[in-house]
Amino acid sequence: MWGAEVSYRTYQKRTAALATLAALAGSAVLMAAPVAHAEVVDVEYNCKTPIGDKSAVSPIDIKGVESGDGYKITMSWQKGVSSSPVELGKGAMTPSATIELGGAESGTLTVTGPANQEAIPANTPIKINDLSGTYTPKETGKVEFTAGVLTIKALGTVTTCTPGNDPGPSLTLDVTAAGGSGSGADTGGSGGSSTTGGTGGSGGELPQTGPLDSAVALGTLGGTVLLAGTAGVLWVTRRNQAVRR
Repeated sequence: MWGAEVSYRTYQKRTAALATLAALAGSAVLMAAPVAHAEVVDVEYNCKTPIGDKSAVSPIDIKGVESGDGYKITMSWQKGVSSSPVELGKGAMTPSATIELGGAESGTLTVTGPANQEAIPANTPIKINDLSGTYTPKETGKVEFTAGVLTIKALGTVTTCTPGNDPGPSLTLDVTAAGGSGSGADTGGSGGSSTTGGTGGSGGELPQTGPLDSAVALGTLGGTVLLAGTAGVLWVTRRNQAVRR
């Protein structure tokens, strides 16, 4: 009896250790998940217009959604930054902008979007539709996305609006160079970007395949490992009980 009791206690210790290791494995997987950080940043735009200089502040939101080897980047304005002395008919105004890359990469990403879908009354703040472009990482590490120059073309004129308050990044992505190569974080490099025409709309409506969802998926994997460990505990305990009988 004494030998059987010692054997049972040994099994208990082993199974408890297996469960602990499984739980630690799940935690490690979560810690290794890709990181993304986004925040709305107030940008003070100084605009050069055909009728003189103007300035306005607009909160800027930049989102990134994983797509293939890269990301679809969407830039949103929460307020208008300029106005026109005359009415702009439907389709009369076309916007585009640049996003400054920082951190592991340098350069700019151009984002574009559709013309205004409704007429804009005279002397009314021009609401910019969402602009988007495709970013393909050329380096591995944390890449920052900061609002750059906004360009508005309307009725044969060009208005350029430049950030004047040195805004911080609206988005930071932890990326891996396309193809799995790269020189790591905190190294310079050429702008890892290509551009596509924007389609408007919010980035939140795109398929959820971004870094946050990767974290959830990896968390599920960690949970699977933990369940496997628990199953092992149950199997060994039942086996031991069978031996004792």
